[in-house]
Amino acid sequence: MAQPNYKTVFVFLDTDKYCSPFDLLVAVDCFPDSMIFKYENVTGEDAPKIVFDLLFPRGPVGAAHTKIFINGSNFEEVEKVVAATQNAMKSAPWGNSIIVDPRGGYSTAAAAVAKTFGAAMEKGLGSLEGKKVTILAGTGPVGQTAARIYATEKADVTITSRSLAKGQIIADKINAEIGTQSVKVVEVSKPEQTATAVRDAEIILAAGAGGIQLLSKTDIDVATKCKIIADINAIKPLGVEGLGSNDDGVELKSGVFGIGALAIGKLKIKTETEMINRATAEAQGLFDYSIAYTIAKDAILKKLAKAAAK
Repeated sequence: MAQPNYKTVFVFLDTDKYCSPFDLLVAVDCFPDSMIFKYENVTGEDAPKIVFDLLFPRGPVGAAHTKIFINGSNFEEVEKVVAATQNAMKSAPWGNSIIVDPRGGYSTAAAAVAKTFGAAMEKGLGSLEGKKVTILAGTGPVGQTAARIYATEKADVTITSRSLAKGQIIADKINAEIGTQSVKVVEVSKPEQTATAVRDAEIILAAGAGGIQLLSKTDIDVATKCKIIADINAIKPLGVEGLGSNDDGVELKSGVFGIGALAIGKLKIKTETEMINRATAEAQGLFDYSIAYTIAKDAILKKLAKAAAK
């Protein structure tokens, strides 16, 4: 009996009220002949019911063509859905590939960190190890993921938060995961507190929501040790005063180089696309922020090697 010709299927488990069309479109553009099923308002309790039903009907061969994409803006709930999904898969002797990119937080953070790494290398500042990094809005999806990645690169990380208690919980969690004490938190509940937060930073990442300016020109002038500033906000007003969305290594002032949101966004799309491609090529596995950063950093390293060879 001939084997069925299995179509690639993406099953989206989204913790939000509405599944993001952004990631649906990226998946469809990667695999135009694929099918997409989406489930919304998914909780850790809901996930096993869905996973059991997608595990078994296609068998081990068909399961290799069934990909799970876990999404949502609530990181804690996303983590519960990931854990519940992985646990449910233990009921079968095979599994599925799982892509995790909550509201683009993983791929965006990976791209942002990789771009600052690339800028540091291009400007002769060396790797991220030992660099003092301040992440503005460091408790949001991109901010806390970027903090985690910078910490794995052995940077000295400061995250800002409107709530010191909330920021401390996230810093403690990252430090426990990484096994260091490299992430600290400072409270920035008022704009005038930003200058203190960035005073000693060599790299600044504005990781706030769209349409909110986090870093003024005055703040930049105070940050006399800063060499690289990046912003993920492409909605006006932008996150960094004077830094354009398309700027990529533009000198904001003498010795200070800026990377805008759309410059980061180009690498983010490439990173997410490659995550999906890799997950589709593999029968099973978890494709999360660490995979995203490996992809983004490899792209930067190739670019640096190409420039060096000229």
